Amino acid sequence: MYTEHFGLNHKPFNLVPDPTFLYLSPNHKKALTMLEYGLMSHAGFTVVTGEIGSGKTTLIRTLLSKMGDDCVIGLINNTHESFGELMVWVLDALDIESDATDNAGRYRDYIDYVIEQHAQGKRVVMIVDEAQNLTVQALEELRLLSNVNIDTNIFLQLILTGQPELIEKLNRPELEQFAQRIGVEYHLKALGYSETQKYIEYRLDVAGAERKIFSNEACAAIFCYSEGIPRRINNLCDFALVYAFADDKDTVDIQTILDMVRERKASRIIKSKPSQNPDVKRVKGWLLEKYNIQLI
Repeated sequence: MYTEHFGLNHKPFNLVPDPTFLYLSPNHKKALTMLEYGLMSHAGFTVVTGEIGSGKTTLIRTLLSKMGDDCVIGLINNTHESFGELMVWVLDALDIESDATDNAGRYRDYIDYVIEQHAQGKRVVMIVDEAQNLTVQALEELRLLSNVNIDTNIFLQLILTGQPELIEKLNRPELEQFAQRIGVEYHLKALGYSETQKYIEYRLDVAGAERKIFSNEACAAIFCYSEGIPRRINNLCDFALVYAFADDKDTVDIQTILDMVRERKASRIIKSKPSQNPDVKRVKGWLLEKYNIQLI
């Protein structure tokens, strides 16, 4: 809709995770490095956490694109208990055919498959996204799956990503054995103000922008309203481009952001809460002092 107006080849702020647009902030670069290290060091368990929309799934997709033929990948997305039993998810993720009607039989088929892959010089990597939704019992079952690893022989590696609640679950006394098997862990933080501006400009550049489209003040406002969460940044920037296009503007300025936020807040069912982020408060103060702009 607006791509031609702004001289873009693609939409720069899609909400669907796309490794092509991955901006490696220092924090995201470290998180990706930890994922790669966990894979290369044959860590039994690797855990990466972060807020909703912080970029965990995009990092996982980037990691998948770098994996070699020596890895067999299983990806579990539906982690809520209402979707069924864990062993059914595991077999489905690895495309393991099983006629078993109970977990004991499914577990046996799983063990046979993993050992067979190991004999062929391959290792199985099971990735569990949104792992905070797993029950304590399901997490304990995951730990039992790793019992196939004997001494230095790593048949199976598990990578878990999830929201901060996952950390709270793994710190529970009944999951102490699970926690002891975590070889690599990292918490993905939100972007700071300068990183948010670089993020916006990077995605626009990848989309084909040949000039500056978002003003510095607009980027500052986007940071304040998004608190540096990539998915929120994408959502706000995408709408900002639509608003600027509708007003036949060549750039997104601070007024575009203010108009957009005012109209969206009036129509939203869920109202946003005042931010407690000190960096957000600092940038708001800077906008007010230097430009006399009061963010709503």
